[in-house]
Amino acid sequence: MKKKLFMVIAASLAVLMLLSGCTKKPDDQSTTAAGEQTTAAADNTFKVGLEAGYAPFNWTQLDDSNGAVKIQNSAEYAGGYDVEIAKRIAESLGKELVIVKTEWNGLIPALTSGKIDAIIAGMSPTAERKESIDFSDVYYTSDLVIVVKKGGKYDNASALKDFEGAKITAQLNTFHYTVIDQIPGVKKQTAMDDFPAMRVALESGIIDGYVSERPEAVSAEAANKNFKMITLNPGFQTSPEDTAIAVGVKKGSDLTEKINEALAKIPEETRIQLMDNAIKNQPSAE
Repeated sequence: MKKKLFMVIAASLAVLMLLSGCTKKPDDQSTTAAGEQTTAAADNTFKVGLEAGYAPFNWTQLDDSNGAVKIQNSAEYAGGYDVEIAKRIAESLGKELVIVKTEWNGLIPALTSGKIDAIIAGMSPTAERKESIDFSDVYYTSDLVIVVKKGGKYDNASALKDFEGAKITAQLNTFHYTVIDQIPGVKKQTAMDDFPAMRVALESGIIDGYVSERPEAVSAEAANKNFKMITLNPGFQTSPEDTAIAVGVKKGSDLTEKINEALAKIPEETRIQLMDNAIKNQPSAE
């Protein structure tokens, strides 16, 4: 009886060894059980995270017109200035560009967890963010404005003091929100998640205006005839790190140097043209 039991156990072990020998090693697999790419497969891709909701830097559209790139796990496409910059970086790296649509507050966690390789989303390289991630050289520099209702109470404003008593907001977790405190007597409103939400709030009268960068404000005017961009003089006091926009990468990543090399290949006149095209090609409504 013992001999028979021993033979059964031995046969079972032999089958298990045979099956394990036929199984691919993790390093040889192109996908995991969850369908995610392994490192070996991901080496050929450059995964970029962005909101796809911050025109003209980035937006969502339904087709690949004007050079838009398909969003991962979606039937939609991402277009805009950031996408054009990402395409040129990916080409320089010799990798396939993959756009991963990610909410603003999820961008840095997505980067540090390895879900994406870089953040190209109109992000400023602030000191606070530099505690968590590294940044490339600057690829765009902008200035701050306020978007208001055309024909409204603040239509003729031209300086910060003109917004006394105004209900002003900005995007959550951006330096735009902190500079609102520079407006004398302002009624600072709760920060909002994204720019489409702020445009809706402005249209409905919930707020009197929101702080933005010039390209987004130009986009807002183009998307809605009821909006107006207010250029401020004197305007907000900002630091270069606030108005600069750079690519976010993991701490200590060797991508930083490679991305800087790619950015150095893009002449200033090309960058200006890319932004002009982005403003022209943005969707008519967000």
